[in-house]
Amino acid sequence: MVLELIKPGTNINFLKYRKLAYLISAAIIVAGFVSLAVKGGPRFGVDFAGGLSIQVRFAKALDVETITKAVDQVGLDNVVVQRFGQDEANEFLIRASDNGVNQETVRASVEAALAKNLPDSGYAVQRLEMVGPKVGADLRGKALEAIFYSVLLIAIYISGRFEQRWMAAGMMAAGLAGGIYLLKLAGASTVWLIAAAMCITLALCFVMRLKYALGAVVADLHDILVTVSIFSLLDKEFDLTIVAALLTILGYSLNDTIIVYDRIREKNRAVGKALPFEQVINASVNETLSRTILTAGTTLLTVACLYFLGGAVIHDFALAMLIGILAGTYSSIFVASPILLDLGSGLTPRAGAGAGTTAPAKA
Repeated sequence: MVLELIKPGTNINFLKYRKLAYLISAAIIVAGFVSLAVKGGPRFGVDFAGGLSIQVRFAKALDVETITKAVDQVGLDNVVVQRFGQDEANEFLIRASDNGVNQETVRASVEAALAKNLPDSGYAVQRLEMVGPKVGADLRGKALEAIFYSVLLIAIYISGRFEQRWMAAGMMAAGLAGGIYLLKLAGASTVWLIAAAMCITLALCFVMRLKYALGAVVADLHDILVTVSIFSLLDKEFDLTIVAALLTILGYSLNDTIIVYDRIREKNRAVGKALPFEQVINASVNETLSRTILTAGTTLLTVACLYFLGGAVIHDFALAMLIGILAGTYSSIFVASPILLDLGSGLTPRAGAGAGTTAPAKA
């Protein structure tokens, strides 16, 4: 017996609301970009920015100013104290720039300062992390590369899987490699290199008429940008755990998109030109809606448990996953699928190039 949350024959016109969905997504992403511009970029964690981070738990309630005054005598550069996790946990992060001090020396100095200035606080150092600035910069570059290559492999896989155009996918990869090589010769920084590579990937998908790949790539980029934008608006840190969450979101969003695309392709083959492509997309989204809700619901339930019960260390990772799963479910319905229609006229393959073409308009 198949569990059906949505009654068979349901026909919700999702494409009717696609322009509103585009506006909502654009508003979130633009707000995030404005936030990043105002703050001078993302708030990187120790993994990416370099420096040291000390997590301390106190037995009684204290405020940030009291702890800041207590550790001023240690002599750390650019000290910032912030609450970590829930208020009742009484945990704080003491962050500072890297000044070349030995890890054990820093730990001993901080414990001595807390013992002297807050003798009755019942403190306990939970963890101490130190990363050099060069290592942090290298990690930032590797993280961006990991996200980019994931998107590229997704584009290649979708092109071959849904349009049977492995040769075009290989040419796209070769063209991208050439573009990246020229940008490296020009001395482009890692950030601009990855941004340019994303634009080249989208342009190549469009020029080579790989509309399924284009839709999947745009949907994945949408999910990444929405997650990053909301994290910036919430003033959350970006570290290696957030990169892991973003890569997980890419895989989740792709899985959901593939289910919808597969139904669109099969239905389009079955009905041919008997139905307009818009109706084929709507029917396919409705037929997979029950499965989409069940998958998203069970995954959200698990991630919500991590968010509320997993502790402060995994809190931001779980939050990124919550945002990404919601964005991925939303994008598979309101972004990936409508793009096939909105860009269909410009991306319709020539005769024999592949399935999924838009039916020609009747006079």
